[in-house]
Amino acid sequence: KKILPAVAALAIAAPAWAQSAIEAYTLSQTQLRGTARFMSMGGAFTALGGDLSTLNQNPAGIGVYRRSEIGVTLDISPSSFKTDGGRKYDPSLGLKNPESKTSVACNNFGYVGAVRLDGALRNFNWGVSYSRVASFDRVFNAYTPQASTSLTDYVAAYTTAEGVTPGELDFTDDYNPYQSPDDYDWLSILSYTSSMIAPNPTGAGFMGLSQPGSVGDALSKVRERGYVDEYSIDFGGNVSDVVYWGIGFGITDLSYTRDALYSESMSGARVDVNGGLHTGNANFDLNNSQRITGSGWNFKVGVIVKPINELRIGFAIHTPTWYSLTQTGMATTAYDYAQIDRDGNIVGTPLQGTQYTDDSYYNFRLNSPWRMMVGVAGVIGSQAIISLDYERQAFGDMHVKYQNDWGEYIDDDYVNGDIKDYFQATNIIRLGAEYRVTPAFSLRAGYSYAKTNVKSEAADGNLEIYTSGTNPAYTFDKDTYTISAGAGYRYKGFTIDAAYVYRNRQSTYHAFTNFQGNLAPSASLEQTTNSVVLTLGYRF
Repeated sequence: KKILPAVAALAIAAPAWAQSAIEAYTLSQTQLRGTARFMSMGGAFTALGGDLSTLNQNPAGIGVYRRSEIGVTLDISPSSFKTDGGRKYDPSLGLKNPESKTSVACNNFGYVGAVRLDGALRNFNWGVSYSRVASFDRVFNAYTPQASTSLTDYVAAYTTAEGVTPGELDFTDDYNPYQSPDDYDWLSILSYTSSMIAPNPTGAGFMGLSQPGSVGDALSKVRERGYVDEYSIDFGGNVSDVVYWGIGFGITDLSYTRDALYSESMSGARVDVNGGLHTGNANFDLNNSQRITGSGWNFKVGVIVKPINELRIGFAIHTPTWYSLTQTGMATTAYDYAQIDRDGNIVGTPLQGTQYTDDSYYNFRLNSPWRMMVGVAGVIGSQAIISLDYERQAFGDMHVKYQNDWGEYIDDDYVNGDIKDYFQATNIIRLGAEYRVTPAFSLRAGYSYAKTNVKSEAADGNLEIYTSGTNPAYTFDKDTYTISAGAGYRYKGFTIDAAYVYRNRQSTYHAFTNFQGNLAPSASLEQTTNSVVLTLGYRF
């Protein structure tokens, strides 16, 4: 919800339900996913290779193969989601704390073909794989007693700043404000038709439901689902057992769904009932449904150098994933307002009802962050491996385009400016170790740490955060870490690997942005995932 001067607002061609920096951020997240061996060693394979997961990480890892391999991975991941922030839950709401969800997926399936050659090029290898590189599954709720401000005040503030009149937000027999060529903000329209905001009787603009003496509670419930799947085609080779090289092409399939409820219950509110503004009780629910689907592609190149048998050094770079996406959505409100006298009795007839937005549909393009990674690995005899990776993901370089009425894709300068304001590059450290107890049996351990990619000014609530459509809520992630362990067993050409991975992600949920010195309802969110991963493979 950009609060813009009227002249600037006229220059905006993107639809009112257009994309935002928040969507770009949400869809560009990466996670530690892959085969059991890869995950048990914290994903520290930039300098190692020889694993199907390297097709998505450092394609030079395919050059390490001396024989062909086929493998499949099963991932079972129970997750729990807790919200607190110093706010207690009302048991009468019937909410479960913590929420939980278990996902079961084929995390990776792939094949590598190895062709042995004579001369300096010892091997030329190729491979194909399917990998689930990200999961959006998350469900949580947050309850804020005695919220210090109301969503309706925020909507009234930016609707007033945009210079919109009541007549431009209201329906008539031959006028639908959602289809207006002036492209009015849909949450302003929905709030006005639901009497969440009302014309200010003392002057121009609008006002919300709260007034001095109002006391209200806020409730949020969010469910996210979806995934990013990548289909990789890689080629690589081995030069004199010293340099291993690889190139990879990835095709991605993305699906993201978000259903969000935001509800307020307020006493001492200013309600527009019985022919005027009165003091009373106000209750409303705002439900948002959003779905984003599409596909993209990316390119990877990498190299591993083995100057001596005990040392390997790896480097890889990934282009952005260039996505073509479609977003659909709608929102509804249910409201109940009643005038109350001094004794708490209802006066007149309460105002109750339900309102709907039109269905939204639009196309946009997203460039995810480019990625760069370096790694070093030490091989101790024939029994142990220690590996360390560093990765940088340039979230501040994400880029969005919208599709105009003529089908052309235009740089969205406002969203791209928000990306620069909110996000920064993230740094990821991965550490892994493997010890071969016997020639057939190995033990492994790993650790991964990802620094937050949100700038402190945005994370601390010092910036107004602009969202898209009718959903003003957003979630910013803090640091994320994983701890993993596993084991592997080989018998002739067959391999079986198992891993346990503990993942902890801290986030902050905001029901809407802080504005004009008012603090919006928010909550701390913790997600913990305990994954059990099993990979079966065969080398031949």
